[in-house]
Amino acid sequence: MSSSSMLNTISISVSDDDEVIGRMRVRVRPKRKKPGLRGRRELLRWAVRAAMRWWPVLLFLPAVALLLVESSRLGRKLPDEVGDDLAASAKVESLKNLNRLDPTTRVVHGVREYCLKILSPEKLENLEFPASAESNFPAKRVLYRSDSSDQHSGEHYTFTQNEEAARFNLFTGYQTLHEREESFKANETAVVHCGFYSENGGFKISDDDRSYMRTCKVVVSTCAFGGGDDLYQPIGMTEASHEKVCYVAFWDEITQSTQEKVGKVIGEDHMIDKWHVVVVKDLPFSDQRLNGKIPKMLSHRLFPEARFSIWVDSKSQFRRDPIGVIEALLWRANSVLAISEHGARSSLYDEAKAVVKKHKATPEEVEMQLNQYRMDAIPDDKRFNGKKALAEASVIVREHTVSTNLFMCLWFNEVVRFTSRDQLSFPYVLRRLNMTRVNMFPVCTRKDLVNSIGHQRKVKPLVRLTS
Repeated sequence: MSSSSMLNTISISVSDDDEVIGRMRVRVRPKRKKPGLRGRRELLRWAVRAAMRWWPVLLFLPAVALLLVESSRLGRKLPDEVGDDLAASAKVESLKNLNRLDPTTRVVHGVREYCLKILSPEKLENLEFPASAESNFPAKRVLYRSDSSDQHSGEHYTFTQNEEAARFNLFTGYQTLHEREESFKANETAVVHCGFYSENGGFKISDDDRSYMRTCKVVVSTCAFGGGDDLYQPIGMTEASHEKVCYVAFWDEITQSTQEKVGKVIGEDHMIDKWHVVVVKDLPFSDQRLNGKIPKMLSHRLFPEARFSIWVDSKSQFRRDPIGVIEALLWRANSVLAISEHGARSSLYDEAKAVVKKHKATPEEVEMQLNQYRMDAIPDDKRFNGKKALAEASVIVREHTVSTNLFMCLWFNEVVRFTSRDQLSFPYVLRRLNMTRVNMFPVCTRKDLVNSIGHQRKVKPLVRLTS
């Protein structure tokens, strides 16, 4: 067989498997990725990067959302409901101050010191009352006007009722402008209106209470008329003070009823714990603020045998030893009157603007008072005898002397004649009498003397029945 025929006869066999493989190789295509999967991964990476970059904002957004929700909720509340919520919150917060005894401190020349330095209990136990710090005051005695001795019949005492004297009554007596001016003159015997003008003037106290009050030589007093405040027990006193100090609270029947509802019932001995409670009948003023000025300013008339008194507003809890306070603020300071200075302002004219702005008195009555003070040449000075002239007056410590008794009588007459905001009239009387032995102690000291609780409820007005 020739070579050419051999080539022609050679056969190449192809198996079925090779054919399948060939076909598979032809048909196989690269596996395509689903378009959606890649997009989701990119989106995830972008979200992670954005979160890392803007995480503070993401944390802040839920707080903003919550604030908006709360704001809309409050917006749907009635104004009275919002006020009630705020008042309840403030009351809870203020009650946290109750029964605190930790001392108040301040930094002086880089050194932290106590705001009020009181003697130790051992020294207070043996402390003797010193002689009075009163000296060189022009008046030597004070006589109080009454309907039995003051007939208003002479030339100097003819009285005509007018708008200025509209709040004078049988309790205050009807002081004329001439009598007012005479009361500030430096006479050896001062003759002044000082409350309790007539037996029919009101502010009735039982014989039992009056007898007890005559036994007091040192007294801490407060009052709550109209049911506005609770009675807070004094704390921080020593054993020596228990025997020497009276604690007397003046209530009216509205306050008595209000306090009984919260479990504070006066015992048969007239006591609620340390307080002797005096329930006053027939209050002389419809304005409860004016009724409150009587025990605040006229303690020398309510406690005729007392030598020292401490006044504490009903919104506060007294928390220091009374004898220690008198020693620190009066005897050590060679003063007869110590009173808490105003924390925010120093001028009576600035205070007048604040009184009107806060609606504590009408612009008309404030302007009437300022006009009189300008006529009497009272300057717009912020200091008197080197000290702040404006008092906050929620704590008053004093010795019952001729000068302080006269001062308090004249101060009381001013709040009756003009506005009941005693901060306005205090610097006026201080300047007119030229009082010198006055200790205007700072806010820091006042905070150490009392725990401030604040007013707990609205004062109920005094409703008088007409026949």
